[in-house]
Amino acid sequence: MEDSKKINAVLFEIRAGIGGEEAALFARDLWRMYLKYFEKKGFKVIVYEDHRSDLDGIKTLVAEVRGENVYEILKNEAGVHRVQRVPITEKSGRIHTSTASVAVLPKYDFVPIEIKDSDIEIEFFRASGPGGQNVNKVETAVRIYHKPTGIVVSCQTERTQQRNKEIALQILKNKLWQLQQEKINAQLVQERRHQIGSQERAEKIRTYNFPQNRVTDHRLNKSWYNLEDIMDGDLDIIIRAFKEKEEVKA
Repeated sequence: MEDSKKINAVLFEIRAGIGGEEAALFARDLWRMYLKYFEKKGFKVIVYEDHRSDLDGIKTLVAEVRGENVYEILKNEAGVHRVQRVPITEKSGRIHTSTASVAVLPKYDFVPIEIKDSDIEIEFFRASGPGGQNVNKVETAVRIYHKPTGIVVSCQTERTQQRNKEIALQILKNKLWQLQQEKINAQLVQERRHQIGSQERAEKIRTYNFPQNRVTDHRLNKSWYNLEDIMDGDLDIIIRAFKEKEEVKA
């Protein structure tokens, strides 16, 4: 992965975990918290997917978030978040424990594919099929072998060797781009699994305890008693704590 401080776009995912409808409502509250934080930081947000429950809770939400150093800022938000509170659906006043997961995945901008001359072998041959006397008698068709990947592409649709070569190179670039995307997607799937695990309560990274007005980050072993402010987007207090910890380690 490239330097996290230079990644200015992420795919930000929130999914309801254990706890039924209350988990979906908690996921909605988390999204509201993050949205307020994004607004304070001036981040741009584009929502790609937003599946809601019967009570307007969030089952799954996927958004792109863009801003300077956004991955570096948000990376420690990834994991299972746990809430302890009396749900609005609870008639007996009992405190429930539910979860929602957050994934923060780097989003890479498209990088043009460059092909080195030393990485390819080009072969010219006679085109087959209809196409006129020139096409069938002159070696206008092109086949390109990409040595690093073993990909072979060819083109014989045009009447000139040069044009067929240009098309074949473009096809090769498209295939290499697709291969690159598949590798990135596989990495993202692995990273998502690493971040959220099975969404069980025991995997929590942070607990939001409403009766005690307390937010506890279990990785930092630290608590804050201003839950309402944090849920209103005041996340810098937690994010700064992680930065200070990293600076101490450095």
